[in-house]
Amino acid sequence: MDIFEIEQEETVSRKEVASRLRRLANMLAGSDDLEFERGGMHFTVHVPDKIQLKTELEVETDERELEIELKW
Repeated sequence: MDIFEIEQEETVSRKEVASRLRRLANMLAGSDDLEFERGGMHFTVHVPDKIQLKTELEVETDERELEIELKW
């Protein structure tokens, strides 16, 4: 059972996706914590030195999906 979950889905430009991924990568490289803001609320999550990385690519006739999952 989840204690807390935030899920967000939106359509943004490819450049915006790249920018958000860079910010996430910079947080992971430079700190033990990830910081998020959603709906006026601020969240900080501790990240250990070792994490599980899962990458999944699905190619269908009319749609592509790339999932990147970090788990610790």
